[in-house]
Amino acid sequence: MSRSGGTISYLLVPGGVPDPDAFLALVLDGWGSAMTARGLGRDYIRTSRAVVLQLCDSSGKYPWEWSPGDADEWLAHLRGVRGLAHSTTRRYQGAIEGFCEYATSPAYDWSEQSARLFGRVFAQVITEFNRVKHSQANEARPAKRPFTVRELQQLFDLADLEFERVLESGRKGALSVLRDSAVLKIAYAWGLRVNEVRHLQVVDFSPNARAPYFGDYGNLHVRYGKSKAGRAYKPRNVLTVFDWSAEVVHDWVHLGLPRYGEPITDLFPTSSGSIVTSNKLWLRLSEFVDELGFPPGLDFHSLRRAYATNLATVYGFDLRFVQYQLGHEHAATTSIYTLPAADFQVRELARVHAATLEQSGASQVRLNHRLKLPPLPAARRSRQPNRGQS
Repeated sequence: MSRSGGTISYLLVPGGVPDPDAFLALVLDGWGSAMTARGLGRDYIRTSRAVVLQLCDSSGKYPWEWSPGDADEWLAHLRGVRGLAHSTTRRYQGAIEGFCEYATSPAYDWSEQSARLFGRVFAQVITEFNRVKHSQANEARPAKRPFTVRELQQLFDLADLEFERVLESGRKGALSVLRDSAVLKIAYAWGLRVNEVRHLQVVDFSPNARAPYFGDYGNLHVRYGKSKAGRAYKPRNVLTVFDWSAEVVHDWVHLGLPRYGEPITDLFPTSSGSIVTSNKLWLRLSEFVDELGFPPGLDFHSLRRAYATNLATVYGFDLRFVQYQLGHEHAATTSIYTLPAADFQVRELARVHAATLEQSGASQVRLNHRLKLPPLPAARRSRQPNRGQS
Protein backbone atom coordinates (compact mmCIF):
# COMPACT_ATOMS: atom_id res chain seq x y z
CA MET A 1 0.00 0.00 0.00
CA SER A 2 1.27 3.47 -0.79
CA ARG A 3 0.88 6.26 1.72
CA SER A 4 -1.66 7.98 -0.51
CA GLY A 5 -4.03 5.15 -1.30
CA GLY A 6 -4.13 1.58 -2.57
CA THR A 7 -4.99 -1.73 -0.99
CA ILE A 8 -5.07 -2.16 2.76
CA SER A 9 -5.30 -5.93 2.67
CA TYR A 10 -1.87 -6.49 4.15
CA LEU A 11 -2.95 -4.58 7.28
CA LEU A 12 -5.49 -7.31 7.99
CA VAL A 13 -4.65 -10.13 10.36
CA PRO A 14 -6.08 -13.62 9.78
CA GLY A 15 -9.84 -13.38 9.87
CA GLY A 16 -9.93 -10.04 8.09
CA VAL A 17 -9.49 -7.94 11.26
CA PRO A 18 -7.41 -4.76 10.80
CA ASP A 19 -4.05 -4.69 12.61
CA PRO A 20 -3.87 -1.34 14.47
CA ASP A 21 -0.20 -1.77 15.41
CA ALA A 22 0.79 -2.24 11.77
CA PHE A 23 -1.22 0.82 10.75
CA LEU A 24 0.31 2.95 13.52
CA ALA A 25 3.80 1.87 12.48
CA LEU A 26 2.99 2.91 8.91
CA VAL A 27 1.80 6.35 10.02
CA LEU A 28 4.86 6.84 12.21
CA ASP A 29 7.15 5.84 9.36
CA GLY A 30 5.45 8.34 7.11
CA TRP A 31 5.78 11.05 9.74
CA GLY A 32 9.44 10.17 10.16
CA SER A 33 10.01 10.51 6.42
CA ALA A 34 8.28 13.89 6.43
CA MET A 35 10.50 15.09 9.28
CA THR A 36 13.58 13.81 7.50
CA ALA A 37 12.55 15.75 4.40
CA ARG A 38 12.39 18.88 6.59
CA GLY A 39 16.00 18.30 7.64
CA LEU A 40 15.29 17.16 11.20
CA GLY A 41 17.84 14.88 12.79
CA ARG A 42 17.50 11.20 13.63
CA ASP A 43 17.65 11.76 17.38
CA TYR A 44 14.83 14.28 17.23
CA ILE A 45 12.71 11.94 15.07
CA ARG A 46 13.34 8.99 17.38
CA THR A 47 12.41 11.04 20.44
CA SER A 48 9.25 12.37 18.78
CA ARG A 49 8.09 8.87 17.90
CA ALA A 50 8.70 7.77 21.47
CA VAL A 51 6.54 10.63 22.77
CA VAL A 52 3.64 9.55 20.55
CA LEU A 53 3.94 6.00 21.88
CA GLN A 54 4.01 7.36 25.44
CA LEU A 55 0.63 8.99 24.96
CA CYS A 56 -0.66 5.76 23.44
CA ASP A 57 0.47 3.83 26.52
CA SER A 58 -0.85 6.46 28.92
CA SER A 59 -4.31 6.66 27.34
CA GLY A 60 -4.56 3.04 26.30
CA LYS A 61 -5.71 4.25 22.90
CA TYR A 62 -4.37 4.56 19.39
CA PRO A 63 -3.85 8.06 17.95
CA TRP A 64 -7.02 7.94 15.84
CA GLU A 65 -8.91 7.32 19.09
CA TRP A 66 -7.34 10.18 21.04
CA SER A 67 -9.39 13.07 22.39
CA PRO A 68 -8.26 16.36 23.96
CA GLY A 69 -9.19 14.85 27.33
CA ASP A 70 -6.58 12.13 26.83
CA ALA A 71 -3.97 14.80 26.21
CA ASP A 72 -5.16 16.73 29.28
CA GLU A 73 -4.70 13.75 31.59
CA TRP A 74 -1.32 12.89 30.10
CA LEU A 75 0.02 16.45 30.42
CA ALA A 76 -1.24 16.66 33.99
CA HIS A 77 0.55 13.38 34.74
CA LEU A 78 3.79 14.68 33.27
CA ARG A 79 3.76 17.76 35.47
CA GLY A 80 2.05 16.55 38.62
CA VAL A 81 3.30 12.97 38.95
CA ARG A 82 6.50 12.69 36.95
CA GLY A 83 7.50 16.24 37.86
CA LEU A 84 8.83 17.14 34.42
CA ALA A 85 10.01 20.70 33.90
CA HIS A 86 7.73 23.19 32.19
CA SER A 87 10.00 23.36 29.13
CA THR A 88 10.21 19.55 28.86
CA THR A 89 6.43 19.19 29.02
CA ARG A 90 6.12 21.81 26.30
CA ARG A 91 8.52 19.87 24.07
CA TYR A 92 6.51 16.68 24.57
CA GLN A 93 3.36 18.54 23.76
CA GLY A 94 4.95 19.95 20.63
CA ALA A 95 5.70 16.44 19.40
CA ILE A 96 2.07 15.39 19.84
CA GLU A 97 0.81 18.54 18.16
CA GLY A 98 3.18 18.01 15.23
CA PHE A 99 2.12 14.39 14.83
CA CYS A 100 -1.56 15.30 14.83
CA GLU A 101 -0.97 18.06 12.28
CA TYR A 102 0.71 15.53 10.01
CA ALA A 103 -1.92 12.81 10.48
CA THR A 104 -4.83 15.19 9.86
CA SER A 105 -3.21 17.01 6.93
CA PRO A 106 -5.22 16.84 3.69
CA ALA A 107 -1.92 16.28 1.89
CA TYR A 108 -2.10 12.70 3.18
CA ASP A 109 -5.02 10.31 3.51
CA TRP A 110 -4.37 8.84 6.93
CA SER A 111 -7.78 9.84 8.29
CA GLU A 112 -9.50 8.32 5.30
CA GLN A 113 -7.61 5.09 5.79
CA SER A 114 -8.23 4.96 9.55
CA ALA A 115 -11.94 5.55 8.89
CA ARG A 116 -12.02 2.60 6.48
CA LEU A 117 -10.08 0.35 8.85
CA PHE A 118 -11.35 1.36 12.29
CA GLY A 119 -14.27 3.74 11.77
CA ARG A 120 -12.35 6.60 13.43
CA VAL A 121 -10.36 9.56 12.10
CA PHE A 122 -7.37 11.46 13.44
CA ALA A 123 -7.99 14.75 15.26
CA GLN A 124 -5.83 17.47 16.76
CA VAL A 125 -5.79 16.93 20.54
CA ILE A 126 -3.58 19.90 21.46
CA THR A 127 -5.84 22.94 21.57
CA GLU A 128 -5.73 26.47 22.91
CA PHE A 129 -7.21 25.18 26.16
CA ASN A 130 -4.50 22.63 27.03
CA ARG A 131 -1.50 24.06 25.19
CA VAL A 132 1.43 24.70 27.52
CA LYS A 133 2.48 28.31 27.19
CA HIS A 134 5.85 29.97 27.66
CA SER A 135 5.53 30.89 31.31
CA GLN A 136 8.23 33.56 31.05
CA ALA A 137 11.19 34.55 28.92
CA ASN A 138 13.55 32.48 31.06
CA GLU A 139 12.42 28.96 31.91
CA ALA A 140 15.70 27.93 33.47
CA ARG A 141 15.52 26.71 37.03
CA PRO A 142 15.98 29.70 39.33
CA ALA A 143 18.59 27.87 41.41
CA LYS A 144 21.03 27.90 38.48
CA ARG A 145 23.42 30.82 38.54
CA PRO A 146 26.74 32.02 37.10
CA PHE A 147 30.07 31.85 38.87
CA THR A 148 31.12 35.09 40.50
CA VAL A 149 34.49 36.55 39.55
CA ARG A 150 35.94 35.49 42.89
CA GLU A 151 34.56 31.97 42.49
CA LEU A 152 36.10 31.74 39.03
CA GLN A 153 39.50 32.66 40.40
CA GLN A 154 39.21 30.10 43.18
CA LEU A 155 38.03 27.44 40.73
CA PHE A 156 40.94 27.99 38.35
CA ASP A 157 43.42 28.11 41.22
CA LEU A 158 42.14 24.80 42.53
CA ALA A 159 42.36 23.23 39.07
CA ASP A 160 46.04 24.24 38.91
CA LEU A 161 46.60 23.04 42.46
CA GLU A 162 45.03 19.66 41.71
CA PHE A 163 47.53 19.16 38.90
CA GLU A 164 50.37 19.89 41.31
CA ARG A 165 48.91 17.53 43.92
CA VAL A 166 48.68 14.66 41.45
CA LEU A 167 52.26 15.22 40.32
CA GLU A 168 53.61 15.32 43.87
CA SER A 169 51.67 12.22 44.92
CA GLY A 170 52.97 10.12 42.05
CA ARG A 171 49.44 9.10 41.07
CA LYS A 172 48.43 8.59 37.46
CA GLY A 173 46.17 11.07 35.73
CA ALA A 174 48.23 14.26 35.87
CA LEU A 175 47.74 14.86 32.16
CA SER A 176 43.98 14.44 32.36
CA VAL A 177 43.85 16.93 35.25
CA LEU A 178 45.87 19.43 33.22
CA ARG A 179 43.57 18.85 30.25
CA ASP A 180 40.40 19.38 32.29
CA SER A 181 41.86 22.52 33.83
CA ALA A 182 42.41 23.90 30.32
CA VAL A 183 38.87 22.87 29.34
CA LEU A 184 37.30 24.82 32.22
CA LYS A 185 39.30 27.97 31.49
CA ILE A 186 38.65 27.83 27.75
CA ALA A 187 34.94 27.12 28.25
CA TYR A 188 34.66 30.28 30.32
CA ALA A 189 36.98 32.43 28.19
CA TRP A 190 34.94 31.87 25.03
CA GLY A 191 31.50 31.24 26.60
CA LEU A 192 31.22 27.64 25.40
CA ARG A 193 28.76 24.87 26.20
CA VAL A 194 30.21 21.56 27.31
CA ASN A 195 29.56 19.85 23.97
CA GLU A 196 31.09 22.77 22.10
CA VAL A 197 34.30 22.85 24.07
CA ARG A 198 34.95 19.10 24.08
CA HIS A 199 34.66 18.95 20.26
CA LEU A 200 37.23 21.69 19.66
CA GLN A 201 40.17 20.96 17.42
CA VAL A 202 43.50 22.75 17.15
CA VAL A 203 42.59 24.16 13.73
CA ASP A 204 39.52 25.89 15.17
CA PHE A 205 41.72 28.69 16.51
CA SER A 206 43.05 31.33 14.14
CA PRO A 207 44.57 34.84 14.33
CA ASN A 208 42.47 37.98 14.38
CA ALA A 209 44.06 40.55 12.09
CA ARG A 210 42.48 43.37 14.08
CA ALA A 211 43.70 41.96 17.39
CA PRO A 212 47.23 40.71 16.61
CA TYR A 213 48.17 40.76 20.30
CA PHE A 214 46.26 37.48 20.73
CA GLY A 215 48.69 35.74 18.38
CA ASP A 216 47.36 32.56 16.81
CA TYR A 217 44.34 32.49 19.11
CA GLY A 218 42.40 35.65 18.30
CA ASN A 219 39.39 33.88 16.82
CA LEU A 220 37.62 30.62 17.61
CA HIS A 221 35.43 28.77 15.13
CA VAL A 222 32.82 26.77 17.08
CA ARG A 223 31.56 23.97 14.86
CA TYR A 224 29.27 22.18 17.30
CA GLY A 225 27.03 25.09 18.30
CA LYS A 226 23.63 24.28 19.70
CA SER A 227 21.04 23.78 16.99
CA LYS A 228 17.31 24.09 16.80
CA ALA A 229 15.33 20.94 17.46
CA GLY A 230 16.55 18.18 15.21
CA ARG A 231 18.64 20.47 12.98
CA ALA A 232 22.33 20.37 12.17
CA TYR A 233 24.83 21.96 14.52
CA LYS A 234 24.98 25.74 14.17
CA PRO A 235 28.56 27.03 13.78
CA ARG A 236 29.70 30.47 14.91
CA ASN A 237 32.85 32.53 15.31
CA VAL A 238 33.80 33.81 18.76
CA LEU A 239 36.37 36.58 19.11
CA THR A 240 38.96 36.28 21.84
CA VAL A 241 38.37 38.85 24.57
CA PHE A 242 40.82 38.07 27.38
CA ASP A 243 44.58 38.12 26.85
CA TRP A 244 45.18 35.43 29.47
CA SER A 245 42.96 33.01 27.56
CA ALA A 246 45.27 32.99 24.54
CA GLU A 247 48.08 32.05 26.91
CA VAL A 248 46.06 29.14 28.30
CA VAL A 249 45.51 27.69 24.81
CA HIS A 250 49.14 28.25 23.82
CA ASP A 251 50.44 26.47 26.91
CA TRP A 252 48.09 23.53 26.51
CA VAL A 253 48.80 23.10 22.78
CA HIS A 254 52.57 23.26 23.21
CA LEU A 255 53.12 21.68 26.63
CA GLY A 256 50.25 19.34 27.39
CA LEU A 257 48.68 18.18 24.14
CA PRO A 258 51.88 16.68 22.60
CA ARG A 259 51.94 14.15 25.47
CA TYR A 260 49.03 12.39 23.78
CA GLY A 261 51.22 11.65 20.76
CA GLU A 262 51.44 12.92 17.22
CA PRO A 263 49.70 13.95 15.11
CA ILE A 264 47.14 15.75 17.24
CA THR A 265 43.79 16.89 15.82
CA ASP A 266 41.38 17.09 18.74
CA LEU A 267 42.16 19.71 21.35
CA PHE A 268 41.01 17.58 24.28
CA PRO A 269 41.69 13.89 23.57
CA THR A 270 41.94 10.92 25.90
CA SER A 271 44.60 8.24 26.04
CA SER A 272 42.25 5.88 24.20
CA GLY A 273 42.12 8.16 21.15
CA SER A 274 38.59 9.50 21.65
CA ILE A 275 37.62 12.93 22.93
CA VAL A 276 36.85 13.73 26.55
CA THR A 277 33.23 13.02 27.46
CA SER A 278 30.70 15.49 28.82
CA ASN A 279 30.18 13.34 31.92
CA LYS A 280 33.90 13.42 32.67
CA LEU A 281 33.96 17.23 32.52
CA TRP A 282 30.80 17.62 34.60
CA LEU A 283 32.23 15.26 37.21
CA ARG A 284 35.54 17.12 37.37
CA LEU A 285 33.80 20.45 37.83
CA SER A 286 31.45 19.01 40.47
CA GLU A 287 34.43 17.72 42.45
CA PHE A 288 36.07 21.14 42.41
CA VAL A 289 32.85 22.94 43.37
CA ASP A 290 32.24 20.52 46.25
CA GLU A 291 35.79 20.90 47.54
CA LEU A 292 35.53 24.69 47.46
CA GLY A 293 32.19 24.58 49.26
CA PHE A 294 30.47 26.98 46.88
CA PRO A 295 26.74 27.64 47.36
CA PRO A 296 24.42 25.47 45.21
CA GLY A 297 23.30 26.34 41.70
CA LEU A 298 26.60 25.89 39.85
CA ASP A 299 27.16 23.52 36.94
CA PHE A 300 29.23 23.46 33.77
CA HIS A 301 26.83 25.86 32.05
CA SER A 302 27.50 28.34 34.86
CA LEU A 303 30.82 29.09 33.13
CA ARG A 304 28.90 30.27 30.06
CA ARG A 305 26.51 32.22 32.27
CA ALA A 306 29.43 33.91 33.99
CA TYR A 307 31.02 34.80 30.63
CA ALA A 308 27.84 36.48 29.38
CA THR A 309 27.13 38.23 32.67
CA ASN A 310 30.66 39.56 33.09
CA LEU A 311 30.96 40.81 29.51
CA ALA A 312 27.76 42.82 29.81
CA THR A 313 27.68 43.96 33.43
CA VAL A 314 31.32 44.02 34.56
CA TYR A 315 33.25 44.96 31.43
CA GLY A 316 30.59 46.99 29.67
CA PHE A 317 30.38 45.20 26.32
CA ASP A 318 27.34 46.03 24.23
CA LEU A 319 24.55 43.46 24.51
CA ARG A 320 24.62 42.91 20.75
CA PHE A 321 28.30 41.93 20.93
CA VAL A 322 27.54 39.46 23.72
CA GLN A 323 24.68 38.06 21.64
CA TYR A 324 26.98 37.38 18.69
CA GLN A 325 29.64 35.86 20.92
CA LEU A 326 27.13 33.43 22.43
CA GLY A 327 25.54 32.60 19.08
CA HIS A 328 22.04 33.63 20.12
CA GLU A 329 19.56 34.31 17.35
CA HIS A 330 17.59 36.75 19.49
CA ALA A 331 18.80 39.34 21.97
CA ALA A 332 16.05 38.27 24.37
CA THR A 333 17.87 34.97 24.84
CA THR A 334 21.07 36.79 25.75
CA SER A 335 19.24 38.93 28.27
CA ILE A 336 18.38 35.75 30.18
CA TYR A 337 22.05 35.52 31.10
CA THR A 338 22.88 39.18 31.56
CA LEU A 339 19.58 40.70 32.71
CA PRO A 340 20.69 44.26 31.94
CA ALA A 341 18.42 47.08 33.03
CA ALA A 342 16.40 48.69 30.29
CA ASP A 343 17.65 52.10 29.14
CA PHE A 344 14.62 53.86 30.51
CA GLN A 345 15.32 52.37 33.95
CA VAL A 346 18.89 53.67 33.90
CA ARG A 347 17.81 57.12 32.71
CA GLU A 348 15.05 57.35 35.30
CA LEU A 349 17.37 56.30 38.10
CA ALA A 350 19.94 58.90 37.05
CA ARG A 351 17.26 61.60 36.79
CA VAL A 352 15.91 60.96 40.28
CA HIS A 353 19.36 60.73 41.80
CA ALA A 354 20.45 63.92 40.09
CA ALA A 355 17.44 65.79 41.46
CA THR A 356 17.96 64.39 44.95
CA LEU A 357 21.66 65.23 45.01
CA GLU A 358 21.04 68.73 43.73
CA GLN A 359 18.50 69.37 46.47
CA SER A 360 20.91 68.11 49.11
CA GLY A 361 23.78 70.25 47.85
CA ALA A 362 25.80 67.24 46.78
CA SER A 363 25.51 67.70 43.05
CA GLN A 364 29.29 67.49 42.75
CA VAL A 365 29.11 63.72 43.28
CA ARG A 366 29.74 61.87 40.03
CA LEU A 367 26.69 59.85 39.05
CA ASN A 368 28.51 57.80 36.45
CA HIS A 369 31.09 56.49 38.92
CA ARG A 370 31.54 52.74 38.62
CA LEU A 371 32.48 50.31 41.32
CA LYS A 372 36.02 49.00 41.18
CA LEU A 373 35.45 45.33 40.50
CA PRO A 374 38.19 42.72 40.64
CA PRO A 375 39.92 41.86 37.33
CA LEU A 376 39.26 38.74 35.35
CA PRO A 377 41.00 35.64 36.70
CA ALA A 378 44.50 35.36 35.29
CA ALA A 379 45.43 31.86 34.22
CA ARG A 380 48.59 30.43 35.65
CA ARG A 381 51.17 29.17 33.20
CA SER A 382 50.65 25.44 32.91
CA ARG A 383 53.48 23.17 33.91
CA GLN A 384 54.58 20.42 31.58
CA PRO A 385 53.39 17.11 33.01
CA ASN A 386 56.09 14.54 33.56
CA ARG A 387 54.01 11.53 34.48
CA GLY A 388 50.56 10.05 34.02
CA GLN A 389 48.17 9.69 31.15
CA SER A 390 44.37 9.70 31.03
